[in-house]
Amino acid sequence: MKHLRHLNKYFYKYKWWIIPGIFFVIVSNIFGVVPAQVIGHAFNLITENIQIYRLFNGFERREIIYDIFSYSLLYFGAIVLILYLLRGLFLFFMRQTLILMSRHIEFDMKNEIYAHYQKLNLGFYRRNNTGDLMSRATEDVNRVRMYVGPAIMYAINTAVLFSLVIYAMFDVNAELALFSLLPLPVLVIVIYFVNTLINRKSERIQQQLSRLSSYVQEQFSGIRVIKSYVREEHTRKVFAGESYTYKDLAMNLVKVQALFYPAMILLVGLSTILTIYIGGKQVIGGYITPGNIAEFIVYVNQLTFPVSMLGWVTTLIQRASASQKRINEFLHTEPDIVSGDHPEVTVLGDISFKNVTFTYPDTGIKAISDISFDIKKGQFVAIMGRTGSGKSTLANLLMRMYDADSGSITVDGLPLKKLSLQHYRNQLGYVPQEVFLFSDTIRNNIAFGLEEVNQSQVETAAKQAAVYNNIIGFEKQFDTMLGERGITLSGGQKQRVSIARALIKSPSILILDDCLSAVDTKTEEEILNNLGALMHQKTIILIAHRISTLKNADKILVLDDGRLIEQGTHEELVHQNGAYAEMYQNQLLEEENQTA
Repeated sequence: MKHLRHLNKYFYKYKWWIIPGIFFVIVSNIFGVVPAQVIGHAFNLITENIQIYRLFNGFERREIIYDIFSYSLLYFGAIVLILYLLRGLFLFFMRQTLILMSRHIEFDMKNEIYAHYQKLNLGFYRRNNTGDLMSRATEDVNRVRMYVGPAIMYAINTAVLFSLVIYAMFDVNAELALFSLLPLPVLVIVIYFVNTLINRKSERIQQQLSRLSSYVQEQFSGIRVIKSYVREEHTRKVFAGESYTYKDLAMNLVKVQALFYPAMILLVGLSTILTIYIGGKQVIGGYITPGNIAEFIVYVNQLTFPVSMLGWVTTLIQRASASQKRINEFLHTEPDIVSGDHPEVTVLGDISFKNVTFTYPDTGIKAISDISFDIKKGQFVAIMGRTGSGKSTLANLLMRMYDADSGSITVDGLPLKKLSLQHYRNQLGYVPQEVFLFSDTIRNNIAFGLEEVNQSQVETAAKQAAVYNNIIGFEKQFDTMLGERGITLSGGQKQRVSIARALIKSPSILILDDCLSAVDTKTEEEILNNLGALMHQKTIILIAHRISTLKNADKILVLDDGRLIEQGTHEELVHQNGAYAEMYQNQLLEEENQTA
């Protein structure tokens, strides 16, 4: 239960739901126990009046006795009906408080988890896969909800009902009460172990279903590759195999469930038989009335459902504890990146890296080593280098997705760590190497970075990113819905929509991480010209591989194996006859060969 202590704050928050809920549980059970006593009195009335009715055989008063007898039964029936109606009413109130409370707690937990996820840095998402993150925020939260709602409700209900029923039974006859309750502990044990077995099998079924769903999702996402390589039959066989495993697990669960209910009915029937047998001997001895036997049978049947719930409730608590433990693991994970407390300032764009070294904590790969450079406000700076040389790492460090191991990074002379994280990032524009577009309209994807945007701003950003003509060519233009990850658009169109999303913010610093690779040379030149006019006196950092893209930059940084090996303008680097000049000559030869 130690893992479930995290929920105490919610119980305190919703205490005015729990207290009335407990009251409704008690009242509903009182109205559930009293009808058994009324039925007992009615049964005694029947047995006594039948004897009297027979004694008056042949007399005129026999009809009067019959009428009295009929009205008495109607009276008792009406009382039982009213009592059960009141019980149903209070059961409704009970569920309206305790179950609704669980839904509120579920809502709060999901929001708490999602808000905490948002605070965690990129390293956390590199260590954990998306499916696991989603599972903890959905499946695990749902299991915890089953504890704070149904499990607590049925536990309280069982405790109250047991107390009332056992008191009523022992108040009538202690010996009969003991024999009547004798099979119930066995029923609890059987139900507990069977429920445990059912849940274990259900877990395996859930895992297999997850595998099946993941496989189907992956295959549908890669349907183009499957059709291109004519692997439809192979994927069908793999799917059939996974489905066969799921079917076997489901059939095993059905077999266990098929034994569960007959076993429960058998033990309840045994309890009823004992009640009638021992009760009959007590009636013969004159210790109880026949109505008490009827009363006890009602009690036994009333206890059957709560007893069967005990095993289920125990399982719910175990599952909730395991799920809350998984949730707590992430909730107790502190973000590595903590916002600074410096007053919010307007970013101008002066950037300085001094002896910066960084190693990815998850892989231990040393991405950059002892890098130093300065970028002045309004400069167009290009970064190039071979794959894995540390270009994207510089962008991540500048956006403070990670903190450097050593060295210092300053923006406008202020240490990056001291700046307000949200305010600082709000003044950055970033276009990632791997473009991600949401399953939404093109308009909403472009306007993603701002709270309020008008159509004119969206269209202007699209024109600046040279994607406007493509968009108006669609039937629904800016209202065109994009498929998953923007699959509706081509690679170049996705990159340009992503650029428009960054430009609409009018950022002080614009970072373009190799986002023009799928764009033709003419469109690339148009975008760069637009950037030059739009980002006047603002800092642009462009990561690229094509030298034609960056040769007009004010400064070019050349990286190799995490180190800054050259920096300068295009002409300066060509004259140095180093690594940059070599890459430039190779690209010229490639262009000549393509032309030929």
